[in-house]
Amino acid sequence: MSRTRDDFEAALLEAVPFLRAFARTLCQDPDQAEDLAQETVVKALSCRHQFQPGTNLRAWLSTILRNRFYSGQRRLRWRGEYDPDAIERTLVAPDDPSAVVELEDVRRALSMLPDFQREALILVGAGGLSYDEVSQIAGCPIGTVKSRVRRARDELTSIIFEGRTSQEDGCDAPLAAIIEDFDRLRAGRAA
Repeated sequence: MSRTRDDFEAALLEAVPFLRAFARTLCQDPDQAEDLAQETVVKALSCRHQFQPGTNLRAWLSTILRNRFYSGQRRLRWRGEYDPDAIERTLVAPDDPSAVVELEDVRRALSMLPDFQREALILVGAGGLSYDEVSQIAGCPIGTVKSRVRRARDELTSIIFEGRTSQEDGCDAPLAAIIEDFDRLRAGRAA
């Protein structure tokens, strides 16, 4: 095996957890998400000759995964709404028992976002991709991606704090934590 092939396969293997998480945010069904992530890996392996070494592998894989997801959605238009009880738990709670409740609020809020906003927020925040990379993946202008991320953050705030009049009691902790994590991941990626 050549060095380039080893590097590609190692980087692909390293990206699998990200692919699974991104697939879960799109599919909202753990079994379908796992299948989608596996299909993406198989497609990436079969098309590795199309990957440009030195470019962002996660962005390339995200494009493959996203295209496969939306192609599958077009074929399954007859399928009904997803069952919120079947949403895979993609966030991990720390040892703090109250964090489980807070993270459930964030999961619920994320599931309520429109697909295009959730996708942009997850790719930029959790995925650590740049706005430019997400714009190429989504096939829309950078300004649209920025708008989607901003609106997703605003909508998360609205959903999580709906009916709350005070943020002094720590109610903003789940959103602040997820936004801080997104920003930290993105900053780490830029370094």
